[in-house]
Amino acid sequence: MAGSEDKDSKTEQPTEKKISDALEKGNIPVSKEAGVVAALVGLVLYLVMVFPAVAPLLVASLTAGFASAAARPLGTGGDAIAALSALVLPLVAVLAPLFAILAVCGLAASMAQNSPRMVAEKIQPELSRISLIAGWERIFGLQGLAEFGITCLKVIAVGIVVVVQLQAEQDRIISTMRTDPGELPELILVIAVRLLSVVTVVTILIMVLDIIRSRMAWRSNLKMSHQEVKDEFKQSEGDPILKARQRSIARDRARRRMMDQVPKATVVIANPTHFSVALRYVQAEGGAPIVLAKGQDLVALRIRAIAEEHGIPIIENVALARSLYRSTEVDQMIPPEFYRAVAEVIYHVHCMKGSDVGRRSVAR
Repeated sequence: MAGSEDKDSKTEQPTEKKISDALEKGNIPVSKEAGVVAALVGLVLYLVMVFPAVAPLLVASLTAGFASAAARPLGTGGDAIAALSALVLPLVAVLAPLFAILAVCGLAASMAQNSPRMVAEKIQPELSRISLIAGWERIFGLQGLAEFGITCLKVIAVGIVVVVQLQAEQDRIISTMRTDPGELPELILVIAVRLLSVVTVVTILIMVLDIIRSRMAWRSNLKMSHQEVKDEFKQSEGDPILKARQRSIARDRARRRMMDQVPKATVVIANPTHFSVALRYVQAEGGAPIVLAKGQDLVALRIRAIAEEHGIPIIENVALARSLYRSTEVDQMIPPEFYRAVAEVIYHVHCMKGSDVGRRSVAR
């Protein structure tokens, strides 16, 4: 009951991290039918491309071996091994290409489904693999019964196809009884290739369906509960409350550093209480005026208060203060479109200082 409830709670799709962790642990979607298809394809390739070339050599070798069998001495173990080698070596020469083709096709089928990777956990011993209870559950559990049913359906489908194909070849099979015995191998090879080709096509269709089913089941098993998604987010991104606290501390520190720069300003452009922008311009330093600090509402009032404490001129210009606040960044020069307007303000400030009026707030 608890396992069912836990499965019902996993309603969220797996995250990229969950999928990546599963792949690193060797938990990958694999279709068992891909190996079967690879074996069938390899067998068809062997019968079509290799067997016609090696079959005459095999027949000739076996014929010569059996013909000379009566003349071979079998008095010692060495004689028996020599006689057996004469029969086995031709078979090895014929079957070796088949095994090589099957191996290549099997590797290709495996690599086509998933990229190869080394997973140490897969080779570590697990007691659950030798547990009779766990094995019984795997075989007779719900998943085991479902796989058994699918296997039965596949066997029935392939059997039907084989029967239909044999019925289509019925006349050819009956006619072989009246043909020259020397032509029988070629006829049998043709019938076998056709039968295997049809079975291979059907198995490929079954494989495609099995790949889709296995990947859907794999993603379903990786589904997460809402709490697991939240916990993973906390692990990867950090606790949202802690992150918000850190951002708040970082903003406070940046604000304090900004306020420490206000006494170095040449002028503060304000709107009268909502926006304040502190600019510094010293001709000897070169470049355009630099924004030392800017703020809105309470921060703007604090900038004005610091400016008044240090005798920095405060120029009230509603449009300019608002535009500078929205278009500039702290510790950067003002954009070129503000050169003229700011130059007029700074010129006005210099004129005020020359008239010894620059230490009080003036409205423009």
